[in-house]
Amino acid sequence: MTNTVLDTAAERRKRVRDGLARRHRTEKLFRGFGIVAIALALGFVAILFTDVLRKGVPAFMQSNLHLEITYDPELIKIEPAPVRIAGQSDAEFNAANMAWQRKLAMLNWNNVIEASLRKAAPEGYEIDTRQLLTIAETAARHEVRERLVADPSLMGQTVQMELLASANADNWIKGNIDRSLGDGQQQLSAPARALIDIFEEDGTITQGFAWTLLSSVDSRSAPASAGLLGAFMGSLWMMLIVVVLAVPIGVGSAIYLEEFAPKSRLTDLIEVNINNLAAVPSIVFGLLGAAVFINWFRLPISAPLAGGLVLTLMTLPTIIIATRAALKGVSPALRQAALGMGASKTQMVFHHVLPVTFPSILTATIIGVAQALGETAPLLLIGMNAFVASVPGTPLDQATALPVQIYLWQGNENRNFFEARTSAAIMVLLAFMISLNAIAIFLRSRLEKRA
Repeated sequence: MTNTVLDTAAERRKRVRDGLARRHRTEKLFRGFGIVAIALALGFVAILFTDVLRKGVPAFMQSNLHLEITYDPELIKIEPAPVRIAGQSDAEFNAANMAWQRKLAMLNWNNVIEASLRKAAPEGYEIDTRQLLTIAETAARHEVRERLVADPSLMGQTVQMELLASANADNWIKGNIDRSLGDGQQQLSAPARALIDIFEEDGTITQGFAWTLLSSVDSRSAPASAGLLGAFMGSLWMMLIVVVLAVPIGVGSAIYLEEFAPKSRLTDLIEVNINNLAAVPSIVFGLLGAAVFINWFRLPISAPLAGGLVLTLMTLPTIIIATRAALKGVSPALRQAALGMGASKTQMVFHHVLPVTFPSILTATIIGVAQALGETAPLLLIGMNAFVASVPGTPLDQATALPVQIYLWQGNENRNFFEARTSAAIMVLLAFMISLNAIAIFLRSRLEKRA
């Protein structure tokens, strides 16, 4: 009998030890899976950022031509710039000056660029005009002309200018084109490629920071001068609209539903629909925006106002849900204490409960704005994929957005040049998003300290 009891106790202890061992193995296994999952996630993120940086960083450097530009009257056959005469009104002088500028615009400024390139080339170097002009960006002639418009006294003089090299020349210098390919597979002729190498050796072509990437708008005729300024301003206008509309409307809706709305089937239906809207694909909001804001309200196609309204509709569910969760997290004791001190329900909400939730509401705003900033599909459906070569001055001007610009550059036929620019645009978009988040986090920390 005693042996049987001892055996039973030993078996129980063994079962307990075995159970504990299995539990510890399970915990170690789960912990290992968690570590592996985190490592994989961080690894994929590191690969993504490494690839973007590897491709995008070179795009912030660009090839520039250092040329002596001679404003030769034999090439620029035009009368001297008008000079104000006694008794001439401002309108008359401006009209004469504009007529002179129009005549300048009609001249063939490629002749001036060609003369400067031939002057920089070795003496006797043979290359035809068409091949020679492929070295300089097509927009260079406009820059040379505007220099003379700004200072007409340059006529007959020689000035040193820094002009953009063409996208193909930039590709050749950076090694984006396989140099072992035959002439039929190259984007530049053999004489042009050889002259570019000469220019690079003697310092006529150098690498400098690509300011045009940040200070210019998109361009199809001059790819090397294509920039992100128009898209950046379009995104900025839309984010301002989202913040101005989505935050007060979303927070106000959440406050009403959580604190004031009577519990009924109608409010339950509204809550369910808000939760469902948060899961609706973004392209559906684009269709809604095209039908309502473009077709019904007749807002301008490809305008930041229309894009901002569409992104506001997308952001509202996120802000409402997060704000309601923050309000629910406030201790009931705070509400009871405020009411017990004689505060009205409105005073209780706005003077006591809402200030406590400001950090959480700001977090919801960060999430919503970050989501809106990276959206592309709804903007494509309201026409913001159109080519816009201007900086939007108001929310009603035509514009594009940074994600759409990335989409357009990714599909550009000049893959050798725009692949790097696409990654650079992604870096600018991420920097913009991180800056907005950093500002919001700073404000959140200040609010938390005050609370």
